[in-house]
Amino acid sequence: MAATKTARLCRATRRAAPVLAIVSAAALLGPLPTFALAAAASDTVTPAASGPGDLGSAVDTTSPATLIQSAAGAMLKDLDAHRAEYRKDPHKVQHLVDEVLLPHFDTEYAARLVLGRHWTSATADQRQRFVAAFYKSLLSNYGNALVDFTADRLRVFPYNGDPKADFATVRTEVRKSDGTQEAVNYSLRHTDQGWKAWDVVIEGISYVKSFRDDFGAQIDQQGIDAVITRLESGEKPSAIKGAAGKG
Repeated sequence: MAATKTARLCRATRRAAPVLAIVSAAALLGPLPTFALAAAASDTVTPAASGPGDLGSAVDTTSPATLIQSAAGAMLKDLDAHRAEYRKDPHKVQHLVDEVLLPHFDTEYAARLVLGRHWTSATADQRQRFVAAFYKSLLSNYGNALVDFTADRLRVFPYNGDPKADFATVRTEVRKSDGTQEAVNYSLRHTDQGWKAWDVVIEGISYVKSFRDDFGAQIDQQGIDAVITRLESGEKPSAIKGAAGKG
C-alpha cells in the first residue's frame, strides 16, 4: 500500500511540476513537490518584475491566495519569456525556483515534519544538512519539469478562509496531458515573514507525511547520516522512499 502511494505521489508530482517542492516537492511538484504554482482562478497571470533579480520582489505574501497567485505570475511570466533558453539549459530553472519559490516555502518547518521524531534526536548540523540536501535533491531531480509548464494547465481557486488564521489551504487543479484534472492543494502557515507554504497534497496524498513515513523507516535502519549522505550525493528522494523496508 505504501509503495502504491509512493508511486502515485511521484507521478502526480512530476505532472504538477512547479511544486514543490517540495517539494519540492513540489512536483513539487515535484516535484515539488515541488510547490506547483500557476495563474489565478480568473486565468490571468500577475505580471512579474522585468528587471534582473526583481522576480522575487513581485511575490506578495500578505495572504495565502496572493502568495500563490503572485509567485505563479512571476514564475510563468519568466518561463514564457525565456522558454527557449531554459530548454537549452534546464539547470537555469533551479535559479528561478531559488529566487521566486524557495523564499516562500517554509523548508525548515516542512523538513522538521518530514523527519518527525528523528528531528528531536538530530544535531543542529544534521538538521541543517538534511534541510539543504532534501530540497537540493528535489530541485535537481524534478525542477527541470518546469520548463514545459504553462499557465493554462493549473487553476488556483479563490481562498475563502479566515484571513487571521495561522494556517490555510489553497486549492488548485492541474490539467494532465490526457485532459483530466487532478487536485493539488497547498498547506500554508503564517510566519513573521508572511505566509509560507510547507506541504503539497496531491490527490489526497501529503508529501510531508509520505516522506516522513518512508524516510523514517530508512533512518531507523541506516541512521540519519546515511540518509543525508545519500541525498547529498544526488540520489532521488523517491529512490530512498522506495527502498524503505528493504534490508
